[in-house]
Amino acid sequence: MAANEQHHTLQPPEFDVPTRVLIVVSPYYKSIADQLITGAKAACEAARAMYDVVEVPGALEVPTAISLAAKSGQYDGFVALGCVIRGETTHYDTVCNDSSRGLTLLGLDGVCIGNGILTVENREQAEVRAEASGQNKGGGAAEAALHLIALARRFGGGPRSSAFAPDSEHILMAGQTSKDSA
Repeated sequence: MAANEQHHTLQPPEFDVPTRVLIVVSPYYKSIADQLITGAKAACEAARAMYDVVEVPGALEVPTAISLAAKSGQYDGFVALGCVIRGETTHYDTVCNDSSRGLTLLGLDGVCIGNGILTVENREQAEVRAEASGQNKGGGAAEAALHLIALARRFGGGPRSSAFAPDSEHILMAGQTSKDSA
C-alpha cells in the first residue's frame, strides 16, 4: 500500500530575486480546493515567492488559464489545483486526461507548472490528499513549480538567478581551464 511507502522529497528552493507564482484553481469541490490553496500558499510563502490566486470553472479550464497568464510574462511559474472525483460516466476520464495533457504540453513548452489537480475515486481520497496538514498535495504542487522555476533560471541563463546558481561568477566552458577564463 502506498501509504506505507517512504517518500523522498527535495528541499524547497530559495530565491535571491523576486519570484512570482500564479495559483490557478477550480473550486468545483470548494472545501477540497480551499485546502489545496492553503498548502500552495504556505509553500510559496516558505520560499518567499509572491503569489496570486485565480479561479476557473473546472479542471479543463486550468491549462487554458495558465496559457493565457504565461503569455502575459507576469509570472515565473504556475500551480494548477482542483479535484476530479470519479462519477458514473466516462466524463471523469476525459477531464483527467485532457487537463493533464494540457498541463504537460505547456510544461514541455517551458512553462513551469506544478500539477495539483487531484484525480480520485471518492471524496474521502480527495480529503486525505488535499489536507494541508496531511498529504498536502497543494503544497507539493507549489514546491514542484518552484523547483521548475529554479531549473529554468539555472538553464535559461537569463538575468534571474536562484539558490542553484554557481558559487562563482566565472563559469568554465567545456575544455576550458581556470587559467583560460582569467
